[in-house]
Amino acid sequence: METLQQALAAAVTETARVVGAISDEQLPGPTPCAGTPVAGLLDHLDGLALAFALAAQKRPAGGADASAAALTPDWRARIPERLAALAEAWREPAAWEGTAEAGGVAMPAPAMAAVAVDEVLVHGWDLAAATGQEYRPDAGATAAAAEFVIEATGDGPPQEGLFGPPVAVPADAPAFDRLLGATGRDPAWRPPG
Repeated sequence: METLQQALAAAVTETARVVGAISDEQLPGPTPCAGTPVAGLLDHLDGLALAFALAAQKRPAGGADASAAALTPDWRARIPERLAALAEAWREPAAWEGTAEAGGVAMPAPAMAAVAVDEVLVHGWDLAAATGQEYRPDAGATAAAAEFVIEATGDGPPQEGLFGPPVAVPADAPAFDRLLGATGRDPAWRPPG
Protein backbone atom coordinates (compact mmCIF):
# COMPACT_ATOMS: atom_id res chain seq x y z
CA MET A 1 0.00 0.00 0.00
CA GLU A 2 2.66 2.52 1.00
CA THR A 3 4.77 1.68 -2.06
CA LEU A 4 1.84 2.30 -4.40
CA GLN A 5 0.97 5.53 -2.56
CA GLN A 6 4.51 6.78 -3.09
CA ALA A 7 4.48 5.66 -6.73
CA LEU A 8 1.21 7.45 -7.38
CA ALA A 9 2.40 10.63 -5.67
CA ALA A 10 5.59 10.63 -7.77
CA ALA A 11 3.71 10.00 -11.03
CA VAL A 12 1.21 12.75 -10.19
CA THR A 13 3.97 15.24 -9.40
CA GLU A 14 5.88 14.65 -12.63
CA THR A 15 2.77 14.59 -14.81
CA ALA A 16 1.44 17.80 -13.24
CA ARG A 17 4.78 19.44 -14.02
CA VAL A 18 4.48 18.40 -17.67
CA VAL A 19 0.87 19.64 -17.88
CA GLY A 20 1.91 23.02 -16.50
CA ALA A 21 4.45 23.52 -19.28
CA ILE A 22 2.09 22.84 -22.21
CA SER A 23 1.29 25.88 -24.35
CA ASP A 24 -1.97 26.64 -26.13
CA GLU A 25 -0.14 26.30 -29.44
CA GLN A 26 0.66 22.67 -28.62
CA LEU A 27 -2.96 21.64 -27.97
CA PRO A 28 -3.78 20.50 -31.52
CA GLY A 29 -0.49 18.61 -31.90
CA PRO A 30 -0.24 14.80 -32.19
CA THR A 31 0.56 12.45 -29.34
CA PRO A 32 1.83 8.86 -29.22
CA CYS A 33 -1.85 7.90 -28.79
CA ALA A 34 -2.85 7.64 -32.45
CA GLY A 35 -5.61 10.02 -33.43
CA THR A 36 -5.57 11.84 -30.09
CA PRO A 37 -4.24 15.39 -30.04
CA VAL A 38 -2.63 16.94 -26.96
CA ALA A 39 -5.94 18.59 -26.00
CA GLY A 40 -7.76 15.25 -26.20
CA LEU A 41 -5.14 13.54 -24.06
CA LEU A 42 -5.35 16.36 -21.51
CA ASP A 43 -9.13 15.87 -21.37
CA HIS A 44 -8.57 12.14 -20.87
CA LEU A 45 -6.08 12.80 -18.07
CA ASP A 46 -8.54 15.20 -16.44
CA GLY A 47 -11.28 12.57 -16.51
CA LEU A 48 -9.14 9.68 -15.35
CA ALA A 49 -7.76 11.69 -12.43
CA LEU A 50 -11.31 12.28 -11.24
CA ALA A 51 -12.42 8.70 -11.93
CA PHE A 52 -9.56 7.10 -10.00
CA ALA A 53 -10.01 9.52 -7.07
CA LEU A 54 -13.70 8.57 -6.94
CA ALA A 55 -12.70 4.89 -7.14
CA ALA A 56 -10.56 5.35 -4.02
CA GLN A 57 -13.55 6.94 -2.31
CA LYS A 58 -15.77 4.03 -3.41
CA ARG A 59 -17.89 6.38 -5.53
CA PRO A 60 -17.80 4.82 -8.99
CA ALA A 61 -18.25 7.06 -12.01
CA GLY A 62 -18.88 6.01 -15.57
CA GLY A 63 -16.21 6.43 -18.19
CA ALA A 64 -16.29 9.31 -20.63
CA ASP A 65 -14.71 9.59 -24.03
CA ALA A 66 -11.80 11.97 -24.25
CA SER A 67 -12.29 14.87 -26.58
CA ALA A 68 -10.16 17.85 -27.50
CA ALA A 69 -13.39 19.87 -27.75
CA ALA A 70 -14.33 18.94 -24.17
CA LEU A 71 -11.12 20.29 -22.63
CA THR A 72 -12.18 22.98 -20.17
CA PRO A 73 -10.63 26.47 -20.42
CA ASP A 74 -9.28 26.15 -16.86
CA TRP A 75 -7.38 22.93 -17.62
CA ARG A 76 -4.00 24.33 -16.50
CA ALA A 77 -5.29 24.68 -12.93
CA ARG A 78 -7.91 21.95 -12.96
CA ILE A 79 -5.80 18.99 -14.09
CA PRO A 80 -3.00 19.48 -11.53
CA GLU A 81 -5.65 19.94 -8.83
CA ARG A 82 -7.40 16.74 -9.86
CA LEU A 83 -4.10 14.89 -10.00
CA ALA A 84 -3.27 16.07 -6.47
CA ALA A 85 -6.74 15.01 -5.30
CA LEU A 86 -6.16 11.60 -6.88
CA ALA A 87 -2.96 11.05 -4.90
CA GLU A 88 -4.63 12.34 -1.73
CA ALA A 89 -7.63 10.02 -2.13
CA TRP A 90 -5.34 6.98 -2.15
CA ARG A 91 -3.69 8.09 1.10
CA GLU A 92 -6.87 7.13 2.97
CA PRO A 93 -6.71 3.63 4.50
CA ALA A 94 -10.30 2.90 3.40
CA ALA A 95 -9.28 3.35 -0.23
CA TRP A 96 -7.36 0.07 -0.04
CA GLU A 97 -10.25 -2.02 1.26
CA GLY A 98 -12.57 -4.17 -0.86
CA THR A 99 -13.07 -3.34 -4.48
CA ALA A 100 -12.87 -0.11 -6.41
CA GLU A 101 -14.54 0.81 -9.68
CA ALA A 102 -13.48 3.19 -12.43
CA GLY A 103 -14.81 3.45 -15.96
CA GLY A 104 -17.21 0.58 -15.39
CA VAL A 105 -14.45 -1.84 -14.34
CA ALA A 106 -14.36 -3.18 -10.77
CA MET A 107 -11.30 -4.83 -9.26
CA PRO A 108 -9.57 -5.21 -5.89
CA ALA A 109 -8.69 -1.74 -4.64
CA PRO A 110 -4.88 -2.28 -4.63
CA ALA A 111 -5.06 -3.39 -8.28
CA MET A 112 -7.05 -0.25 -9.13
CA ALA A 113 -4.36 1.88 -7.50
CA ALA A 114 -1.75 0.18 -9.69
CA VAL A 115 -3.86 0.96 -12.77
CA ALA A 116 -3.97 4.61 -11.67
CA VAL A 117 -0.17 4.69 -11.36
CA ASP A 118 0.20 3.24 -14.85
CA GLU A 119 -2.32 5.63 -16.40
CA VAL A 120 -0.84 8.77 -14.87
CA LEU A 121 2.78 7.72 -15.46
CA VAL A 122 2.42 6.64 -19.08
CA HIS A 123 0.10 9.46 -20.13
CA GLY A 124 2.52 11.89 -18.51
CA TRP A 125 5.17 10.57 -20.88
CA ASP A 126 2.74 10.77 -23.81
CA LEU A 127 2.24 14.47 -23.10
CA ALA A 128 5.94 15.13 -22.52
CA ALA A 129 6.92 13.40 -25.76
CA ALA A 130 4.20 15.23 -27.68
CA THR A 131 5.29 18.62 -26.39
CA GLY A 132 9.07 18.15 -26.52
CA GLN A 133 9.58 18.03 -22.76
CA GLU A 134 11.99 15.98 -20.72
CA TYR A 135 10.21 13.30 -18.70
CA ARG A 136 11.63 12.07 -15.40
CA PRO A 137 9.75 8.90 -14.43
CA ASP A 138 10.15 7.75 -10.85
CA ALA A 139 11.76 4.31 -10.51
CA GLY A 140 9.16 3.16 -7.96
CA ALA A 141 6.28 4.32 -10.14
CA THR A 142 7.86 2.60 -13.15
CA ALA A 143 8.20 -0.67 -11.19
CA ALA A 144 4.59 -0.49 -9.95
CA ALA A 145 3.25 0.21 -13.43
CA ALA A 146 5.38 -2.54 -14.96
CA GLU A 147 4.07 -5.04 -12.41
CA PHE A 148 0.49 -4.11 -13.33
CA VAL A 149 1.23 -4.40 -17.06
CA ILE A 150 2.87 -7.81 -16.62
CA GLU A 151 -0.16 -9.03 -14.66
CA ALA A 152 -2.56 -7.57 -17.24
CA THR A 153 -0.83 -9.09 -20.23
CA GLY A 154 0.43 -12.38 -18.82
CA ASP A 155 1.85 -14.52 -21.60
CA GLY A 156 -0.50 -13.27 -24.28
CA PRO A 157 -1.71 -10.10 -25.89
CA PRO A 158 -3.35 -7.48 -23.66
CA GLN A 159 -7.09 -7.32 -23.20
CA GLU A 160 -8.74 -5.50 -26.12
CA GLY A 161 -8.51 -1.74 -25.62
CA LEU A 162 -6.17 -1.95 -22.63
CA PHE A 163 -2.96 -1.15 -24.53
CA GLY A 164 -1.87 -0.95 -28.12
CA PRO A 165 0.12 -3.80 -29.63
CA PRO A 166 3.48 -4.16 -27.85
CA VAL A 167 6.46 -2.40 -29.39
CA ALA A 168 9.73 -4.34 -29.40
CA VAL A 169 12.26 -2.76 -27.05
CA PRO A 170 15.71 -4.25 -26.34
CA ALA A 171 15.83 -6.38 -23.20
CA ASP A 172 18.63 -4.21 -21.84
CA ALA A 173 16.74 -0.94 -22.41
CA PRO A 174 15.89 1.18 -19.36
CA ALA A 175 12.93 -0.11 -17.34
CA PHE A 176 10.74 2.82 -18.34
CA ASP A 177 11.41 2.22 -22.04
CA ARG A 178 10.43 -1.44 -21.58
CA LEU A 179 7.21 -0.29 -19.86
CA LEU A 180 6.44 2.03 -22.77
CA GLY A 181 7.00 -0.80 -25.25
CA ALA A 182 4.74 -3.12 -23.27
CA THR A 183 1.97 -0.51 -23.37
CA GLY A 184 2.24 -0.13 -27.14
CA ARG A 185 4.50 2.91 -27.29
CA ASP A 186 7.74 3.47 -29.12
CA PRO A 187 10.12 5.11 -26.60
CA ALA A 188 11.73 6.97 -29.54
CA TRP A 189 8.43 8.54 -30.66
CA ARG A 190 8.59 12.24 -31.42
CA PRO A 191 6.01 14.44 -33.11
CA PRO A 192 6.44 14.70 -36.86
CA GLY A 193 8.35 17.72 -38.16
